[in-house]
Amino acid sequence: MSVPSLDQSASESVVVSRLRAAGCVFAEDEARMIMSAAADAAELEEMVERRVVGLPLEHVVGYAEFCGLRIEVDAEVFVPRRRTEALVRMAAELAPARAIVVDLCCGSGALGVALATALDEVELYAADVDPAAVRCARRNVAPAGGEVYEGDLFAPLPVGLKGRVDVLLSNVPYVPTVEIELLPAEARDYEARVALDGGVDGLAVLRRVVAEAAEWLAPGGVLLFETSERQADEAVAAVGGAGLLAQVATDDDLDATVIIASRPDTV
Repeated sequence: MSVPSLDQSASESVVVSRLRAAGCVFAEDEARMIMSAAADAAELEEMVERRVVGLPLEHVVGYAEFCGLRIEVDAEVFVPRRRTEALVRMAAELAPARAIVVDLCCGSGALGVALATALDEVELYAADVDPAAVRCARRNVAPAGGEVYEGDLFAPLPVGLKGRVDVLLSNVPYVPTVEIELLPAEARDYEARVALDGGVDGLAVLRRVVAEAAEWLAPGGVLLFETSERQADEAVAAVGGAGLLAQVATDDDLDATVIIASRPDTV
């Protein structure tokens, strides 16, 4: 069967048909996003073809919708998930006025930008080990007045932040290594492995974060990270093993499990 080509007068129905044939469940919504993002017929054809062969929609159109914001997302950069909006909402409820916020393992910088947008007078810092993520995050974070650093976890952050961070967002990778191959192809094949792989039990990166978190948190400061429901008990144990107190917060609507950790002397 021949596949209809796209020209400048291509109707939305043609795009929808091609996307639906490729297995896109929300073909109508995706068609509208792609057609809005394409500058001309040639780009529209290219974008539809990229989506048809399996690239994440966000990589095709170059952005993700997150907390009501349009976050730029480059190829291979982790796409912020809607469930993570719950983490941002919880962080906003806990943040003090004029908060110092750090977004660790920031990816596109979506979490930090969304939190900064929800609050007033935020001092925002972000960091990631992946150079591609850092380049992408800088375009998102700079308009929010923040800075992005390249390096491993806390290492690239200004030393002067130690003991001053009010909200530490750390959406660490938490997929066990052996389960990477079980992820949807959009994530498995097109997002950086470093943004997905949490080690043998999925908690390797988390343990490194909580081991240093206390010295970076301000009095009353909190660390928030996402995990899976089945990993929650082990994650809480990891937090406790690092001398922090943890509580588990959930959002059933978004299917989100968030751990909120703090220093014992600030509770």
